[in-house]
Amino acid sequence: MKRDNLIILSLVLVLSGCGIFPRSAGDSSLIADKIHKQVLTIDTHTDTPLLFGREGYDIGRKNNPAQRGGQVDFPRMIEGGLDAAFFAVFVGQGERTKEGNRAAKERALNIFRQIHDAIENNSEVAGLALTPDDAYRLRDEGRLAIYIGLENGYPLGMDISMVEKYYDLGARYITLSHSRNNDICDSSTDPKGPEHGGLSQFGREVVRKMNETGMMIDVSHISDEAFYDVIGITNTAVIASHSNARAICDHPRNMDDNMLLALKENGGVVQVCILSAYVKTPEPNPQRDAARQDLRERFNNFEGLSEEKMEQAREEWHLVNEKYPQELATVADLVDHIDYIVELIGIDHVGIGTDFDGGGSLADCMDVTEIGNITHELVNRGYSKKDIEKIWAGNFMRVFRETGAAARIPSIAHTSRLPLADR
Repeated sequence: MKRDNLIILSLVLVLSGCGIFPRSAGDSSLIADKIHKQVLTIDTHTDTPLLFGREGYDIGRKNNPAQRGGQVDFPRMIEGGLDAAFFAVFVGQGERTKEGNRAAKERALNIFRQIHDAIENNSEVAGLALTPDDAYRLRDEGRLAIYIGLENGYPLGMDISMVEKYYDLGARYITLSHSRNNDICDSSTDPKGPEHGGLSQFGREVVRKMNETGMMIDVSHISDEAFYDVIGITNTAVIASHSNARAICDHPRNMDDNMLLALKENGGVVQVCILSAYVKTPEPNPQRDAARQDLRERFNNFEGLSEEKMEQAREEWHLVNEKYPQELATVADLVDHIDYIVELIGIDHVGIGTDFDGGGSLADCMDVTEIGNITHELVNRGYSKKDIEKIWAGNFMRVFRETGAAARIPSIAHTSRLPLADR
């Protein structure tokens, strides 16, 4: 009997190690923590540069999110185990005139300078990343990798040469539009509806120029028609830097099944976003909706504002949220999107782009210190380390590498130093 019991015990241990018998919650948590530390983690969309002009904010020190200290800073990235992040150069849509385009360009260039300065002032803990390999190199050096993306192609104006200019300044993707139509394409959320029926003629030139330059094309925010136009023109895979599955949350900012299938055919990747309204349809709150609409009207839908006006708008938006708190979606709700996308188009086409500091927030992922909760949920649902590595970085880095390799302008596509005149 004793020998039989030993055999049974040995069999149980073997089967538990194979995953046939479930591990305890404690074991699962330890495994998730280990995986989170081992894999490269990259967040492909944060709006943290919006905070750089805020009085008292310093990305090099730990800020308090409860006191409007934002959701991302370097100490909290380290605490949360986030190795790399794309900082967005975001310019809200303004007037499409020579004067408006000039102001947008100046605003964009100022944000680039702020990002460069923030990295240089904290060079012991962070470095500017320009290639996929830079993230791995900087992690080996014990430093964070900071990439740059341009959110909204508006600062291009009608000047196609600005694609190369922004690339030289460090941008590695351009989100073609934002919440309103621009000269490149239609937005998914412009209340006036479509203007171009997808991409404009200039937008088609922009896509081709981005292909030549080695710049990733970001299809988040653009209309469905513009998405299909991009897919039909581009010779590289595309990214959706912060979007979700429309089948799970019916919002025009998310991608429907046909779009996801087209994305798979293209070889691209959709980076799921934690902005709660894109994760789970919120319960109706007419008072909050009315208050937010009033803010949009008073602040020109937050477009074309000075830094002072934008800060005032953010403060009032924060007060509205405090007065009418929204019940946030959870990490489990977010991973429902990952599950759905994986089932529909496979494990090789999904990643994570939070939209921290741009509205991204979940009940159990309020700032960057809590991103490990996503890894924990993935482990709990049976995703392997290899799967999680793909989700956190591998899939996105594949597209990043392929985009650079396909570039037709090698001198630009393999730039490793920024022009000193622009720093």
